[in-house]
Amino acid sequence: MERQIVHCDLDTFFVSVERLMNSDLEGKPVLIGGSSDRGVVASCSYEARKFGVHSAMPMKLARQLCPEAILVRGDHDKYSYYSKMVTDVIAERAPMYEKASIDEHYLDLSGMDKFFGCWKWTQELRHRIIDQTGLPISFGLSVNKTVSKIATGTAKPCGERQVLFGTEKPFLAPLSIRKIPGAGEKTCGLLQKMGVSKIITLQEMQVSVMDKVLGASGVSIWRKANGLDDSPVVPYSEQKSMSKEHTFEKDTSDMELLRKYIITMIDELAYALRADKKLTACLTLKIRYSNFETYTKQVQISYTSSEKVLTQKALELFRGLYTRRMMLRLIGIKFSQLIYGSYQADLFADSVKDLHLSAAMDSIRNRFGEKAVMRAISL
Repeated sequence: MERQIVHCDLDTFFVSVERLMNSDLEGKPVLIGGSSDRGVVASCSYEARKFGVHSAMPMKLARQLCPEAILVRGDHDKYSYYSKMVTDVIAERAPMYEKASIDEHYLDLSGMDKFFGCWKWTQELRHRIIDQTGLPISFGLSVNKTVSKIATGTAKPCGERQVLFGTEKPFLAPLSIRKIPGAGEKTCGLLQKMGVSKIITLQEMQVSVMDKVLGASGVSIWRKANGLDDSPVVPYSEQKSMSKEHTFEKDTSDMELLRKYIITMIDELAYALRADKKLTACLTLKIRYSNFETYTKQVQISYTSSEKVLTQKALELFRGLYTRRMMLRLIGIKFSQLIYGSYQADLFADSVKDLHLSAAMDSIRNRFGEKAVMRAISL
């Protein structure tokens, strides 16, 4: 059976939400992010992109490139609310869907052609999302996730694109290698030094060459360039969680020690989140007193994998939960409501320095092990 995979992507999501709140932003260059020059651009409008601005760019540089841009401080809660609204519309109608990030979904419509035309069905879903949320959204439809995602990119802004079975390679051929999901700056830079700038050149290469140059990731990129991708749509579930607990050898009320263990557990779990390419939307803190009475407190948060954001929330929970003058025997942290997603939602909370620090620490851990680097308080 021929697969039918849809990729949906909300156009400039953060900006679109802000424009729902303030129509004066329509048609104007808009930057979403932290207000200080040390901040990072979380999202920007198409009008700002014309000046060379892009996501994850230092805010100082973005304001130099586009001085007339309107700067809006990002609002995690507001974006999570609208993300859930879109997900609810999709969940009501789609037979199987995966929430890939705060503004992206994959749908598996395989077999539905027996009853509905997948193209028409997806068009109707897109219009329903626009009507019910007011947000612009684009989609791509093809036989796999890679081609559908790239097709969505060519359909933007607020458009739709179908790549028929058997036409995947001709569709991809003239596009830049930078359009391939998973091909980062370093990989693209290396390929360009080899004279590879268009996907068609990758298609004409032997897979053994890519294996020799880039190993397994090179083979993956070659397959995607040839329109080959058998990765499944992973059904979305909010029940998944990850947690850590620590039982003290000796009951304690040492606030500095308790704070140390909270921060250590957050760091380890946040690293695990990013390693699994996931975000969490619910944080739970658990404490057990020396008399074995156990209490928990949780907070809904915007999708994140930032230890900075999660540490702040966890310490706030701890201050609200630990109210008795009694020693503790156990403390625990749990992340739940996990989704697959990227780090983008944290960009208006972090500085360029924070992002580089997290990336550097993750790189060291990936190479030398989880305990290879940690914050000083965890030692």
